[in-house]
Amino acid sequence: MINVLNLDESLLIHARKIKLLLMDCDGVLTDGRLYYAESGEQMKVFNVRDGQGIVSWHKAGFRSGIISGRGAKKILEARATELGMHYIKASSHDKAKDFLDILQDAKVASDEVAYVGDDIGDICLMEKVGLPIAVADAVSEVLPYVIYNTKTKGGFGAIREVTDLMLRAKEIF
Repeated sequence: MINVLNLDESLLIHARKIKLLLMDCDGVLTDGRLYYAESGEQMKVFNVRDGQGIVSWHKAGFRSGIISGRGAKKILEARATELGMHYIKASSHDKAKDFLDILQDAKVASDEVAYVGDDIGDICLMEKVGLPIAVADAVSEVLPYVIYNTKTKGGFGAIREVTDLMLRAKEIF
């Protein structure tokens, strides 16, 4: 559980502005491992705590989405639909372009967006958003670009930590 009294005021100011939460999938919503069945079918494992955090974020009136460079669109769409997520960009070959498309559709400014990533492919978005976040086990190359580094590893409740932080910063719960 996040105690906002222990957080930097600058972080809280950024968190209070956020209207849209975007994230990578592999290494953020999942633990980053890739699972393949003998048939070649790809599988992903998601954490229910992250799901509850996303649902709570939505209940508070905010939106969310995934921008992933990897495929598995059907898996992402199934999980995103279950959680009521608004934006899904799978197999993204240009995360920056997909990000701009989402901003335009969502009618939010880039400083009203939080992005959670874990690897070098996420830096291009971390540079653009108001609240760039890395999961605890992110590669060191992303750390200079983030305002917050979760205590929780990707796939183990890091997104729940982020939604709790933002909702508490906004004094919603």
